[in-house]
Amino acid sequence: MVRETVEKLGPLTLMVANAGVAQIKHLLNVTEADIDAVFSVNFKGVFNCYTYAARQMIAQGDPQSAAGVGVYKIVGASSIVGFRAFGALGIYSASKWAVRGLTQAMAMEMAPHKITVNAYAPGVVGTAMWDKIDEELGMIEGRAKGETREVYSNKAALGRTSEPEDVAGLVGGFLASQDSDFVTGQTMLVDGGIVFT
Repeated sequence: MVRETVEKLGPLTLMVANAGVAQIKHLLNVTEADIDAVFSVNFKGVFNCYTYAARQMIAQGDPQSAAGVGVYKIVGASSIVGFRAFGALGIYSASKWAVRGLTQAMAMEMAPHKITVNAYAPGVVGTAMWDKIDEELGMIEGRAKGETREVYSNKAALGRTSEPEDVAGLVGGFLASQDSDFVTGQTMLVDGGIVFT
């Protein structure tokens, strides 16, 4: 994937590892296959994106000389549950905590190569993933469809469900821009004020 992208578009300056899957199960019902399925996408997928991108960026050499940018950027997807776990989302939470740790370690190792590594942590977003969480967590917690999303959205200080554009503004508008050139090793919340750090 990285090689094809570079062949078609030129030097790699930004990698966003955005894939993610949620699983809604109480921990005592989770199987090893469940763990493998979630961690394969949410952690191993991010790890592979980070490391393949970093190898390519290092091979390209100095970012200013190779691509006219101050630093290369790698960005991964965490979640608010990577800051505060939610019941019945334990394996998903663990995978997103792992992304935060990976992001910090990778940032330390990549800094000498002028590569920043950060992550973003969305909250309750109006997406298909949250439709699934709303329905399945609602069944576990005895809520009708739509009520679980409302319960968690009401926890946001700004009082609404996030839209995909809110997340895109942080990722594409800040983390991918030169405005974040001196930011590394951070996981930035974009949740409307559910989790405060």
